Amino acid sequence: MDNEGSTMDIFALIEEEQQRQASGINLIASENSVSDNVMRAMGSVFTNKYAEGYPGKRWYGGCAVTDRIEQYAIDKAKKLFGADHANVQPHSGTSANIGAYMALLKPGDKVLAFNLSHGGHLSHGAPFNLSGKFFQFIHYGVRKDDGLIDVDEVKRMFKEHKDIKLMVAGASSYPRAIDFEALASIAREHEAAFMADIAHISGLVATGRHPSPVACSDVVTMSTHKTLRGPRGGMVLCKEEHKSAVDRAIFPGSQGGPLEHIIAAKAVMLDEALQPDFKKYIDAVIAAAKELAKALAAINPKRYRVLTGGTDNHMVMIDVTGDGKLNGIQAEKTLEKQNIYINKNFIPYDPLPVTVTSGIRLGTPMIVSQGATAADMGRIAKLMDAALDGKDVAKDVSVFMKELAKR
Repeated sequence: MDNEGSTMDIFALIEEEQQRQASGINLIASENSVSDNVMRAMGSVFTNKYAEGYPGKRWYGGCAVTDRIEQYAIDKAKKLFGADHANVQPHSGTSANIGAYMALLKPGDKVLAFNLSHGGHLSHGAPFNLSGKFFQFIHYGVRKDDGLIDVDEVKRMFKEHKDIKLMVAGASSYPRAIDFEALASIAREHEAAFMADIAHISGLVATGRHPSPVACSDVVTMSTHKTLRGPRGGMVLCKEEHKSAVDRAIFPGSQGGPLEHIIAAKAVMLDEALQPDFKKYIDAVIAAAKELAKALAAINPKRYRVLTGGTDNHMVMIDVTGDGKLNGIQAEKTLEKQNIYINKNFIPYDPLPVTVTSGIRLGTPMIVSQGATAADMGRIAKLMDAALDGKDVAKDVSVFMKELAKR
């Protein structure tokens, strides 16, 4: 009876989370809402299957159907991104990055990557992350005057460090387009390999709404659960010459048995991303992000200082300390009480601790998946501003979400 009661408690919590997601305004840039078919694949019998290895080369029997599923996902990923090879086994974007490092580097090699405090990711050499423990990372950042990637600093770092083996480009909180070709060209001039991490912008790259780094990169990594609107996981794309090294780095190098139920869901996701409607979705996400940035700045440009003056992608970065009344963590907690979900975020040259932050990061992928459009962003901005002024807007948020559910 105790076990049965515990199980029922779990399903009650799942229902509670489902209601939270359906009734609140989610502006967390790294989250999304998957389709019923993606969810169905994740909950399929493939969760029962062990399949170490790759299609046609497994360490377990009974993998004939599993091979077809995984090969289908591989082929669709190659088609969607125009890649020579795709590995669909990484459990996350970070797992994909670790695999890429193992394929291209030796322990102790020097890597140039985007500064975490300027918008990079912890798997780009943070000292407390495996990447920073096994490889020697140095970092470039953004210019203080406009918040854009400092290409001159990149060039300077290559001149000062003659032994850089790999350059990593990509970000988790950078709202502007990244010129991967220009950065890759600098890396090639100095005989370094080039890796693009498109975890956040994978959906934009897939639809041509952001320049693709596939042709100019040795390896491209991504997570699959952000703008690509798939299950939680990762993928690696690479040139044919790196295929064997990448596959060995993922299995057996850094992972054991693949999550075949997640790979099945990735296959569904990739099919969905190849449909014309997905381009319309990404267009709506970008349009909503641009409008949200404009709407907040129009309400109070001092309270909502939009970093870089706007956005080219799905996210908006905002400094909320301008009027002296807020910081990032205060904004996050205040909004959550009104069922509006965001995350505090370090901003470049932030004077506040990482646990407090001067900034917040907003994103539109999930709210657009739930039916919102750019025309709704002014309303959302006003709800946010009212909540941050201490007003109770929970009922208004609920009304808005119920309206979305009916669209």
